[in-house]
Amino acid sequence: MNSRTKFIVLLLAVTVVFLSSCSMPQTTTTGARQGWRNILAKDLSNWTYKEGTWVLEDGALSRKGGGDIWTKEKFGDFILDLEFKVDKDTNSGVFFRTDSITDPVQTGIEVQILDSYGKTTAGKYDCGAIYDCLAPTKNMVKKPLEWNRLTITAKANQITVAMNGEQIINMDLNQWTEPGKNPDGEKNKFKTAYKDMPRVGYIGFQDHGKPVWFRNIRIKPLDK
Repeated sequence: MNSRTKFIVLLLAVTVVFLSSCSMPQTTTTGARQGWRNILAKDLSNWTYKEGTWVLEDGALSRKGGGDIWTKEKFGDFILDLEFKVDKDTNSGVFFRTDSITDPVQTGIEVQILDSYGKTTAGKYDCGAIYDCLAPTKNMVKKPLEWNRLTITAKANQITVAMNGEQIINMDLNQWTEPGKNPDGEKNKFKTAYKDMPRVGYIGFQDHGKPVWFRNIRIKPLDK
């Protein structure tokens, strides 16, 4: 084997090794080292819910009806990353920093999950909105039964929401200074000003009577 042939063989070997390493999925250890963790136990033992109302099917959390589902652990500052899909006309929500799971609407923050596909202008009740407080800048939800990616970042008074790769919410809780009123003067349903809402609480998924699915639910707590 001459030197040119040896060089070609060596180059091919290095290429194969490089391509193999690129195609390897990220390991759980690497994810944990970066601060991410899966918060969906296989038996749902780390969640509070009525048995049978939510189940795991093909790796996805599926609503069967009968109530919301809540983490047993509280979270304050974090990045929550997940995928969801809705059926036609589905209404649901992702709650976070919820102080009381028996009164989530008045003690937590809700990112609206809704089949609002096709709307040209999104309002404060459409998918991706901070419910009744702030409309998304763009309607990014996909067609019913297609998976969407949702990322919620909560850091002190700053809340951001991204859907399908585009940021749609940039909210400063401290601008919500009055109960029942948004900064633009429009009314909302909340008895507590959002600047005074709890900064630590449970994460939950809402059962609003229609099918909804969540999967690949992971969280990265943020240092203060």
